[in-house]
Amino acid sequence: MEEKAGGCQAQSHEKRRKTPHKRMTGMTDQEWMRLALEEAEAAAAKGEVPVGCVIVDASGRAIARGHNARETLADPTAHAEMIAVKEAAARTLSWRLDGATAYVTLEPCAMCAGALVHARVARVVYGCADPKGGAIDTMFGIGRDPRLNHRFEVVSGVLGDECSSALRRFFAELRTRGG
Repeated sequence: MEEKAGGCQAQSHEKRRKTPHKRMTGMTDQEWMRLALEEAEAAAAKGEVPVGCVIVDASGRAIARGHNARETLADPTAHAEMIAVKEAAARTLSWRLDGATAYVTLEPCAMCAGALVHARVARVVYGCADPKGGAIDTMFGIGRDPRLNHRFEVVSGVLGDECSSALRRFFAELRTRGG
């Protein structure tokens, strides 16, 4: 687990707990991001980098959640977004997540941004930028590049200070423990 500049970093989740199909129509981006922050907190409690993701379908239902689980699963692909995308696809019985929005506490990396493109999500809303690995705005334009066969709307900075603080706190505690 390597810290990235600005306290932001990309992560994953462990075995997926079941997310009930909740109809939460009318929730704001900030309210959805608070749920993603809960996932990030769950990751931190397990010693994982605190990144969380919630996927909401076009009807406004939370269909999947994920948090980093790279350490827990010994899996470099166990990022919050990857776990949530796989759960959403399994739950909907389709790899196409048309109309869905992914709420992520940290700007997705190239792997996760690519998965979100391939899953056909409509929107990606993220909290804080990732200066060393962010692939939507910071280092690349994955999801916006007109050469791609699918693109998604991007909203950045939603509860950005809270998302960044969770990462800074985690890495400060890790340094204190000598990790």
